[in-house]
Amino acid sequence: MIKREFLQKHEKLDFKFYQNVDDFIVEEVPIKFKGRGNFIIAKIKKTKLGTWDLLESLAKGLRIYENELGYAGLKDKNATTTQYISIPKKYSKDLKQFRHNKIKILETTLHGTKLNIGDLIGNSFEINLHEVKMEDVGKIEKLLKEISIVGMPNYFGYQRFGRDGKENLEKARKYIYEDYQIKDRKISKMLVSAYQSDFFNKWLVERLSLSEDTFVPMDGDVFREYRSDEFFTPKNLTPQMLNDFNNKKIVPTGLLPGNKAFRSIKNAREIEEKYDDTYIQEKGYRRDAIVYPTNISLNYDKNSSKCKVKFTLPKGSYATVLIENIANRNLRA
Repeated sequence: MIKREFLQKHEKLDFKFYQNVDDFIVEEVPIKFKGRGNFIIAKIKKTKLGTWDLLESLAKGLRIYENELGYAGLKDKNATTTQYISIPKKYSKDLKQFRHNKIKILETTLHGTKLNIGDLIGNSFEINLHEVKMEDVGKIEKLLKEISIVGMPNYFGYQRFGRDGKENLEKARKYIYEDYQIKDRKISKMLVSAYQSDFFNKWLVERLSLSEDTFVPMDGDVFREYRSDEFFTPKNLTPQMLNDFNNKKIVPTGLLPGNKAFRSIKNAREIEEKYDDTYIQEKGYRRDAIVYPTNISLNYDKNSSKCKVKFTLPKGSYATVLIENIANRNLRA
């Protein structure tokens, strides 16, 4: 795995970050639910449970199959998280009787379809930074404002690669190239996803090396338009497109190599092809190169030297990457 680099070249800030139920709080920003339909949407607050643990507990408590449950995003175990789960309406009585000491159902509504991965707008975070020097508080506030304007490199965070990151990437390589057997389809898919993500991160580091204060689009980039959520590759990069990028109407994207993914062209492709792998049989994707945190606020307690930072990120983006951006150092390899 490669070291994650950032646009801001400030000196490293020295503070402590702990990912636990008290210092890492996240809540999904949901899509708009219809208020009617055959699926219950439960807003659930959980502690010390990952999403897989939550689904397993719900399925067991409701006496149903896990695949009957839907979810929009995966949430960490070492955190206090609030997320939305869809449950077939026919289990409404069982849901009312459901009890679990780590799971609290905050509210419910109805929706017409089962939730699928990506059926959310983003995530709101509340994170405590410890042992923050008073003279660094202003620096953190300034950095957050800068990042909200120029964007945060949209790396996959260390969580994507698991505790044994290098070992997992090697397992993925053997699975793809050497017929290494993995019986659990969920695990094999997770390993290949990590392998694809590593290519994206490496591509993003090289693209940032060509930029200074802001990310620089190139001829041949594949862009995503925010409003339509569609990808397009212009023949030439025009001043109007640069203006649209600066006004947050479009964003350049990077490749997660695999089947059926758009590839860039021209100058952009010269860089991208170094981080492509046409041998990967899983589906490929494009991912925004830059994302913009919103709803930023900061509160400092000088007695405890604790700085509480709040912000919202688009779906799929990592809060830990933003913390790394502020600190200008990788929290974990």
